Amino acid sequence: MDELSNIQGKIQEIRGIRVILDYDLAPLYGVETRRLNESVKRNIRRFPPDFMFQLTNKEFSNLKSQFATSRWGGTRKLPFAFTELGSTMMSAVLNSDVAIDASILVVRAFVAVRNLVLNPPVNEVKELENRFKELKQYVEDVFKDYNDINEDTRIQLELLNESLAELQVKKKELEKPRNPIGFQAIQEKRKNE
Repeated sequence: MDELSNIQGKIQEIRGIRVILDYDLAPLYGVETRRLNESVKRNIRRFPPDFMFQLTNKEFSNLKSQFATSRWGGTRKLPFAFTELGSTMMSAVLNSDVAIDASILVVRAFVAVRNLVLNPPVNEVKELENRFKELKQYVEDVFKDYNDINEDTRIQLELLNESLAELQVKKKELEKPRNPIGFQAIQEKRKNE
């Protein structure tokens, strides 16, 4: 598995295509870079542009600047970049057990990189933060609704209390003893005196 991640680290994106460079591919196949390139040149028909291409001066200088390569050491020629298909074809050209095993590892590395791009790993902390924010918003909405209900209920209770108070006032007025009206009432009043 460590070897697979080592190969994944050598896969780069150039011209919008994921490739592995000849000087990274050669050691995997157990050959020198120049031998790998010689084999490619002898079998050039097996490597169409979607399998392999040579870097331009600008691409190579950009690549060197990324890795701070010394101008006296390293590659003097423009390297070849092999796509997943080209690296697989290389095992057919070299035709050795080491090449077959290396080809399998390289294809697995390309597939793993593709899966990583298509399905990026989930950042668990970020996911938890998002879920926390969602829950917080939900709770705030619930309490807002709860407070709205309480406000509505409070208003209704105040209206009920006002109505009850008015009814009590009317009841007291109705229950208050009335002054008798008429002749009999006055006579009864004199009798009581």
